[in-house]
Amino acid sequence: MAIPVVDPDRYEQQLAAKRQYIEQAFARFSPPTLEVFASPPSHFRQRCEFRIWHEGDDLFYAMFERDDETPDKKRVVRLDEYPVASQRINALMSRLLDAIRENPHLRHKLFQVEFLTTLSGEALITLIYHRPLDEAWEAEAYRLQDSLSVMIIGRARKQRRVLARDHVWERLELEGRAFLYQQVENSFTQPNAEVCRSMLRWAREATRHSQSGDLVELYCGNGNFTVALAENFRRVLATEISRTAVASAQRNLEANGIENAVIGRMSAEEFSSALNGEKGGRRVTAWALDDYDFTTVLVDPPRAGLDEASCRQLSDYPKIVYISCNPETLADNLARLTETHDVTRFALFDQFPWTDHCECGVVLDRRY
Repeated sequence: MAIPVVDPDRYEQQLAAKRQYIEQAFARFSPPTLEVFASPPSHFRQRCEFRIWHEGDDLFYAMFERDDETPDKKRVVRLDEYPVASQRINALMSRLLDAIRENPHLRHKLFQVEFLTTLSGEALITLIYHRPLDEAWEAEAYRLQDSLSVMIIGRARKQRRVLARDHVWERLELEGRAFLYQQVENSFTQPNAEVCRSMLRWAREATRHSQSGDLVELYCGNGNFTVALAENFRRVLATEISRTAVASAQRNLEANGIENAVIGRMSAEEFSSALNGEKGGRRVTAWALDDYDFTTVLVDPPRAGLDEASCRQLSDYPKIVYISCNPETLADNLARLTETHDVTRFALFDQFPWTDHCECGVVLDRRY
């Protein structure tokens, strides 16, 4: 992959290019004016991972990118700082290596470091090794944890040593209210917290005045949207296949005092079958699907987008909120969904500045 070159003076130019690309790619759907939500030009990623490169007595953070002269090979790029990463990560990068460099218990066969931080400054560091972790490592890791004022996890083959806790708590202020999110190490979270806040604010505005109906959500992850949107609806039923994400989503409902939402562990495909009455079982019975009046569906699928059966299922709902990380599959899905619905809001979220990646949000309302 290409390592992003951060140039804050050119940020508006790169964002304008993304706007133009999205407007042209989706013009055939006659969407309303594109809403564009910018990112901070630098220091926007709250989580990052780096390889650790050992070179004689030295060691440094490294990423890899293709060599133009030999495309089948990758060259090592040394990183002493990383302007894509949060200020907290950058402040910790050199301090961590300085502490590890002369400490054989922490340095020996360390090959990767992962950082997870929050806007409020919490930091969790995962050290990953090509060797078993012993008591000597743990003793030194505790000292390191105290000296850096962070939380540390050690990983090796079939080992995971959590010294404090395995998660951070993100706090996002939205419309005068603070929402808390448990974000677990080694599980998916939105990396750009400021853009995530823009996405949540946009989705809350798009679904306001929906309290007479219920929300069904597919691919809910750790409850990122579930938590922020619950107060807009009478009830919410959200599903996710990842066991870790489901547990975290349930914890986030508790942390925010949300009592009108239920998180179910089931794939989107299976859940669509349950909604159609084609799948039963204990979990489906417990949800009492007939008691819901789903007026809105929210989907945040993986890059592959939705299959034909899922698109057909979505067409039954009066309102669709579609969050997409892949414009190509979004366009494919919209070709099917606009047979019954009109695009009434359209947004570009610059989740990953300095890359070609575009995150989009679409609201579709059913035609009558």
